Amino acid sequence: MPEQPTPDGTTPASRGTPPAAALDCRIDARDVDLALTIPAGRRVAIVGPNGAGKSTALALLAGHLRPDSGEVRLDGHIVSAPHAAGSSRNHVPAHRRRVVTLEQRPGLFPHLTALDNVAYGPRARGLRRRDALARARTELDAVGCADLADRRPHQLSGGQEQRVALARALAVDPELVLLDEPLAALDVEVAPAIRRLLANRLTGRAVAMVTHDSLDLWALADDVVVVISGRAAQTGTVEDVLARPTSDFAARLAGVSLVEGEIYDDDEVRTPAGDIVAGVRSALGDGWHIGGRAVATVEPRSVAIEASPAPADPASLSTSAAEPASGPAGPAGPASSVRNFWPARVVGLAPAGALTRVATELRDGQRIDAEVTTRSAADLALAPGVDVTLVVKAAQVSLYPRP
Repeated sequence: MPEQPTPDGTTPASRGTPPAAALDCRIDARDVDLALTIPAGRRVAIVGPNGAGKSTALALLAGHLRPDSGEVRLDGHIVSAPHAAGSSRNHVPAHRRRVVTLEQRPGLFPHLTALDNVAYGPRARGLRRRDALARARTELDAVGCADLADRRPHQLSGGQEQRVALARALAVDPELVLLDEPLAALDVEVAPAIRRLLANRLTGRAVAMVTHDSLDLWALADDVVVVISGRAAQTGTVEDVLARPTSDFAARLAGVSLVEGEIYDDDEVRTPAGDIVAGVRSALGDGWHIGGRAVATVEPRSVAIEASPAPADPASLSTSAAEPASGPAGPAGPASSVRNFWPARVVGLAPAGALTRVATELRDGQRIDAEVTTRSAADLALAPGVDVTLVVKAAQVSLYPRP
């Protein structure tokens, strides 16, 4: 598989600089067939549903897992490939790679002080004790923990432990830093400060990170790889992927609902159930043609909920169409006057103070979330199983062809 281009449209190789890391591997037992590139100096987030293959990617990069086919490269050199006649020469073990991992649990040595924990890596790589301790003090100071040098892990808070773990990781000048949800176990009061620290200390470094938090994407990542069922389903900058998600998972991460269908008209998509989705074609939407595949994205706050007529008129549900709003605009009015009306069924509610997130399903099972006032949810007697009509202005729906 060819190298993936970075956002400027070139590959590291085409610029004469090898990527910091790249893998194009298959793991048969996990049905993972994954290719991704970590450009030098860029931070790449690997996101996807549970079991999609994110942890497998980190294990391959770290050296804890060996591919059944394909290869892993660091700084342009092959560090892992399948077994060849029992030889281990085509696999560099984890401890010999300049790759460090930060996980949910800092994993500090409990019997060592913070200073000695940070100095451990440089010492293991042959640095004299005096020089290793000097480097450790520099790194502790950089993460705001210079005054904690003599404390042992049990004397540190969770946030302090994670700061010391970051200092320990960077003390060995790694070629690649792996982040495996390092903020997931921290209190919500502590996580923002550690996120800011990571953003500062990892600037200009090659990083591969696994996260489920969209805040981490915006704060820490340059690029995103969406992994679905062991394959890279979408790659691009954070801005591009979240603005134009091509999978339901990426849409949820972006905070929008995604509806798939067939291009029906210049500004319309028809779902498998026949519902018409009218919207505005994205400026990114090259390749629009009748009959092609397309997706629409809808923000929950733009979705209004109305009670469905009872009894429902079967004819009205056959092709739920976009209609012009009543008023001076009339049928030939601007896009802002056109509204979509989609029959749906409530499948869940999540009240949060004055607002309630309502999960609904269209007739073909595609999910659309709405954000309404809790008072409205009560007035409409919304509950799982209740049939409703979703109303969305076409101007608030983005359309673009599926790649």
